[in-house]
Amino acid sequence: MAEQEKSYVVQSVDDAINILMTVAEHPEAGVSEIARAAGVTKAKTFRLLRTLERRELVSQEPDGRWRLGNAILVLGTSASSQIDLVKLANPILEDLGLKTNETVQLRLRDKSEALCIAKYEPSRDLRVHAVVGRRRPLYAGSSKAIMAYLSEDERESVLPQELKAFTGNTITNRSRLFAELDRIRARGICISRGEVSDQLVAVSAPVFSADGSVFASINIAAPAFRTEDTDIERFIRLVAEAAGRISEGLGWKGDASLKGRMAS
Repeated sequence: MAEQEKSYVVQSVDDAINILMTVAEHPEAGVSEIARAAGVTKAKTFRLLRTLERRELVSQEPDGRWRLGNAILVLGTSASSQIDLVKLANPILEDLGLKTNETVQLRLRDKSEALCIAKYEPSRDLRVHAVVGRRRPLYAGSSKAIMAYLSEDERESVLPQELKAFTGNTITNRSRLFAELDRIRARGICISRGEVSDQLVAVSAPVFSADGSVFASINIAAPAFRTEDTDIERFIRLVAEAAGRISEGLGWKGDASLKGRMAS
């Protein structure tokens, strides 16, 4: 098994990561010191440092010493927020899933897509199967709960030239989509009926960060055949409460009118 795993290693990538970690452990070190600590030749170390510098993962001081670059701050902030978010959200997702006996997902905005980073699935045989790591475009289905809170310019920037239709219910007309996004924002809840899958109903609510921006959403997904209007109304209340709990855990203060709209 160890030999098989070793065969998958790309040596240059492994060396680059080794050098990056060495710079992190030995800030302000020179090329020779980094090469010795990383166990890589000086010539290769210099080439890899220049490559990492091009992506702003490291930077060189005027005296030739190396330190971590600005891109590391972005990676660190993103990793911290995602890890903290999942840790905070998991018990809330489970609580919501137990109350509804349906699948619950937490989606995080990643540019023009929403990425599933946490989930809860009930034990019942007929359920929606969620996959951590699966991506969906922001304009389709429950992910519109995130897109609704983008500015008009941001909305345009994340939309592809042609909106792909996943089903006959997917909104592919820009004007109709923007009008729907405005309605979602006004209500604080997104209800999706068969937009990504014909047999799927989803109810989602935005997750707010401490600065008031929306960067994630939580959704309840259920098979359409067993989801009645009374279920939808109950899901709206429960998903709004769950999204509010996550948002408050992240430091969001919110305002009474918005919380009222989300729960109503």
